[in-house]
Amino acid sequence: MNNKYIFLNIISFFCLVCLSVNSEVKLPCFINNGMVLQRDLNVPVWGWATAGEKVQLEFKGKTYNTAADASGKWKLKLKPSKAGGPYEMIIKGKNSITIKDILIGDVWFCSGQSNMAFDMSAVADKYAIEIASSENTQIRQLLVNRKFGFNATLDVDTDLGWQSVNPQTIQKFTAVGYFFAKEIYKKYKIPIGLINCSYPGSPAQSWINESALKPFPSYYSKAKEYKDTVIVNRKIRHDKAIKDNWYNNVKQNDWGIQEKWFSPDFNYKEWGSIILPGFWLNVGLKDMTGGIVWLKKDIDIPASFAGKNATLYLGNIVTGDSTYFNGLKVGSISHRYSSRVYKINGKLLKEGKNTIVVRVLYENAEGGFVKDKPYKLVIDGTSIDLSGNWQFKTGIKVKPFQSENLTTFSFQPTSMYYGMLSPLIGYGIKGVIWYQGEGNCWNPKEYQSLFPALIYSWRSEWKQGNYPFLYVQLANLNPPVNEPGESNLAALQEAQSMTLSLPHTGMAVINDIGEWNDVHPTNKLDVGKRLALIAEKVAYNINEVVSSGPIYRKMKIEGNKIIITFSNIGSGLVVKGGGDLKQFAIAGSDKKFVWAKATIVGNKVIVWNDKIIFPVSVRYAWADNPQGANLYNREGLPTSCFRTDK
Repeated sequence: MNNKYIFLNIISFFCLVCLSVNSEVKLPCFINNGMVLQRDLNVPVWGWATAGEKVQLEFKGKTYNTAADASGKWKLKLKPSKAGGPYEMIIKGKNSITIKDILIGDVWFCSGQSNMAFDMSAVADKYAIEIASSENTQIRQLLVNRKFGFNATLDVDTDLGWQSVNPQTIQKFTAVGYFFAKEIYKKYKIPIGLINCSYPGSPAQSWINESALKPFPSYYSKAKEYKDTVIVNRKIRHDKAIKDNWYNNVKQNDWGIQEKWFSPDFNYKEWGSIILPGFWLNVGLKDMTGGIVWLKKDIDIPASFAGKNATLYLGNIVTGDSTYFNGLKVGSISHRYSSRVYKINGKLLKEGKNTIVVRVLYENAEGGFVKDKPYKLVIDGTSIDLSGNWQFKTGIKVKPFQSENLTTFSFQPTSMYYGMLSPLIGYGIKGVIWYQGEGNCWNPKEYQSLFPALIYSWRSEWKQGNYPFLYVQLANLNPPVNEPGESNLAALQEAQSMTLSLPHTGMAVINDIGEWNDVHPTNKLDVGKRLALIAEKVAYNINEVVSSGPIYRKMKIEGNKIIITFSNIGSGLVVKGGGDLKQFAIAGSDKKFVWAKATIVGNKVIVWNDKIIFPVSVRYAWADNPQGANLYNREGLPTSCFRTDK
């Protein structure tokens, strides 16, 4: 990726030069075989040719004519079409291009950070039945290659092009996008195209153009600075040197590799003992600052399981692992955010003792096995628990990796906009589905204006009006707390709720399906379904659909009680699972929140605490992980967190 950026401006320059002298008509890579065009829209189609060259396009029995401008670009708009296909398109200049297998339906632009990038391969075990039955030529994805950039480019990169979904291709589909598309297709039986343009870890400012960042001076100045490729390339070399020095030192001086600690014949007699899962600091390894630790566990396999295929589950490991089974490497993941699910060939399983060895590369003292994840070996539906005693030995111990010294270009203002998004702007779409926010939790107040700025700028540039912009509110995360308190995550969720004031927006609330120990909850099915519900109302104008859970509207103080009114109550408010309402807190003028009692009366909630005579404000689910929050509507959709204090 770095080398691509180093020559980015050079390539763009020569592309323009070539277009001015080359007589061949050329197209962006996303206008190609298998593409999905937006129905009921004057769809733009564009490309390049020699300046002044006449270009003719034939599609569905109609002929369109234009000519390339002085820069070599040409553009025309097709007449609106109903859903259908497949069709062919012929584009002629001094050469001729035929595009085959074109569908007309609804195109959804899928963007954001890792929870949108999170693909079906990461949940292949969880959704095995879904994957096996996924074949559908009417659902397609264009996967945009991940790269950063700070200057305009002509085209995006894509290795796969447009692909229809089947049990093989689905592995690369955005999981949220796929389940969303499946619901929409099931409802409307029209082709669905997904443009998957997402990047893990990217903050909102990285998806916004330079001009739209002017109200944010620090981002604007940084965007202008990084337009200088000399500065960027210098930082790239600096980052590479830091990474190479640390990782090469760890790799070259790891005694475990040199002495083959993964070999079943190795003598593990002098290794220590620890209890896993857990982080090094919590399992007695307090001096583990960074480096390599090797872990080993023996399991006993009965004769009935010998020779059978198995699946090894190793939860989430911080930071990266290389895993061996009876001396053979069976899997490796370099980061902490994917669950380890490794397939074990039956030839490796033998009767009696079998040995699992895991080499963990950890960047700091947070290394270890994440709790409350599956650690087991599954054979023929039978699970062998791998938690408990493991043996360990340090391969090398070094100073922690100082990631704060890196630039991390995907986090920088405009980097995703120019690296991935801008060449796609103008392609006909039905709307956007967006899942992002984790990268901005450090400054939720800023997100109140930053996120709307992104939506405004995209809509303005797309020139397709206020198209539907649907987004996912962040999920619950981190251990639950016992007392009311402050929460940046809840404040970011609040900023997302405030963005509903923009026209044709919708928000899927998922504070009930997150995982306390994983920023990437695996339940992407319900996320996709909830987005599809919102799409029915916002994009498909089915007004009678209850598309979201209750949203706080206003409060009223009566004596020692506060009465809360909501919108989106559907057919009524309910306590999910019955019992008392939970996660309501109340405060007086001292602003000290305490847990409150709450009850549903009609379509309102009354909140109080007998010790607070003059209440001032209420909060609900105001925590990183509001465990037990149970106010829903009868349609089964949860209430978003809220606070009445500002």
